[in-house]
Amino acid sequence: MIASKIPATVITGFLGAGKTTLIRHMLANAKGKRIALIINEFGDLGVDGDVLKGCGEEVCREEDIVELTNGCICCTVADDFIPTMEKLLARKDRPDHIVIETSGLALPQPLVAAFNWPGIKTQVTVDGVITVVDSAAVAAGRFADDHAKLDAQRLADEGLDHESPLEELFEDQLTAADLIVLNKVDLISAADLEGVRAGIAGHLSRKPIFIEARQGEVAPEVLLGLGVGTEDDIANRKSHHELHHADGHEHDHDEFESFVVSLGPVSNPAAFTEGLKSLIVTHDILRLKGFADIEGKPMRMVVQAVGSRIDTHFDRPWGAGEARATRLVVIGLHDIDETAIRAGLAGLTG
Repeated sequence: MIASKIPATVITGFLGAGKTTLIRHMLANAKGKRIALIINEFGDLGVDGDVLKGCGEEVCREEDIVELTNGCICCTVADDFIPTMEKLLARKDRPDHIVIETSGLALPQPLVAAFNWPGIKTQVTVDGVITVVDSAAVAAGRFADDHAKLDAQRLADEGLDHESPLEELFEDQLTAADLIVLNKVDLISAADLEGVRAGIAGHLSRKPIFIEARQGEVAPEVLLGLGVGTEDDIANRKSHHELHHADGHEHDHDEFESFVVSLGPVSNPAAFTEGLKSLIVTHDILRLKGFADIEGKPMRMVVQAVGSRIDTHFDRPWGAGEARATRLVVIGLHDIDETAIRAGLAGLTG
């Protein structure tokens, strides 16, 4: 039965871990395999989908890429994900494989459970859940907690009885994994990498496979064809939300906010990038991504920032008739100062 089903791979991971880069590399090396993509983003500017559509590969057909910009596919399974899957399965040229990139703020568990829905389970199976980890960020302590330090704090403060939502979300994505990709290993030392691996393994009762990657470069043969059937094992991968709130309360991400900023052309890309770093640090921006219009350049510049680390590259020429613009998605915690950030970004162009 499983052999007759279309395999689907769920790719999850925290903000900026490198999920889109991993998928882009996968597509570029798919060797004729027809892959359909469902991309879920936080914020209403489809950066990841646009980056993938511009990859220039035959497998990056626009009709094979579906974008859901509701922010959290785990909260809208019935409204968004199930209808999207039904449309893909109704196509005459059904894909060989389906890849789903979740938002960096999404829980994988409800999504995987949705593959048990009638009409989906008989046609599709979850080949595996892949969690991409920004090894450099974890080594810096931004997305991982220190249990020894936390235990010491609990002894001193009885009011501290839970971990932060960010840490719980990160752990939930690890808990769901069949394969963990330790990405960006080139940015840290071997000793730090071993610490990251040991720290992650210490959180997990299950033992997923670990692999290392630089710039998301993992062979498709490694990512696809795991053959796990994860939907049948979802009960063993409960999230913090499921463990703490078994009363059926809605899961939400009210602690996060995002907004899109539209700007004019950038005259000095180096100064623009440095200015972004300063704003990110000042306002503790979790994630910033988008496209920039650089004066005198025929190509658009992709901007991807995680913390104060910013990557930029020119991905494709501006299309004929396409409006050139600088547009950025900013993601932060609920108390982020949107007014100040908008003003700061406006001062970086011109």
